[in-house]
Amino acid sequence: MKIGVLGTGTVGQTIGARLVELGHEVTLGSRTANNQRSAEWATQTGAGARAGTFAEASTAGEIVFNCTLGSASVEAVEQAGARNLAGKILVDVANALDASAGMPPRLLRCNDSVAEQIQRALPETKVVKTLNTMWSGLMVRPRLIDETHHNFICGDDAGAKAQVRALLASFGWQPDEIVDLGNLSAARAVEAWLPLCSMIAGVLGGPFNLKILPVSGSAPS
Repeated sequence: MKIGVLGTGTVGQTIGARLVELGHEVTLGSRTANNQRSAEWATQTGAGARAGTFAEASTAGEIVFNCTLGSASVEAVEQAGARNLAGKILVDVANALDASAGMPPRLLRCNDSVAEQIQRALPETKVVKTLNTMWSGLMVRPRLIDETHHNFICGDDAGAKAQVRALLASFGWQPDEIVDLGNLSAARAVEAWLPLCSMIAGVLGGPFNLKILPVSGSAPS
């Protein structure tokens, strides 16, 4: 499959490299042509990897990942081109955070989400939110944790979510580890988790992930 990745940071490079490893052709897109970070990534990653602009990545990709900063994601996807993304699946991994006052970061918006903003900007694109609640290495190699742990997914198009679930399975996520929270409005909740996530990572001194443990039997009244 041909896949576009928007964003040349750690998340974009990590997801892109894993997809190439799995046999996909990946274009890592940046705001400008001849971006040094994306060019170096393509050279280091090898066959199946190429660098391009946001527009080139969105044109080339049958599925596109948004791995840009959440504060600039709408601008990025608009630069990628609504026509280039029309009818395609866009997997949004971004979080809109403000770390200008130090850690933990603050949410840039409440009662809204990056994913919903992108969907409003690109009404003909099928936006699916997933993977944004964890360290990038764990996104693409969930078996770095021996035990069962969980990843959330949400979106308005059931078929798009099914295709994204298949990609997640290729990363190593088990079917019962992918928790479908329903439509795209659920992205507000998973994005709101990030300040607490940053606090926990700070206490633990490194990456971690969530494991959901339901109460067995009837809950006490």
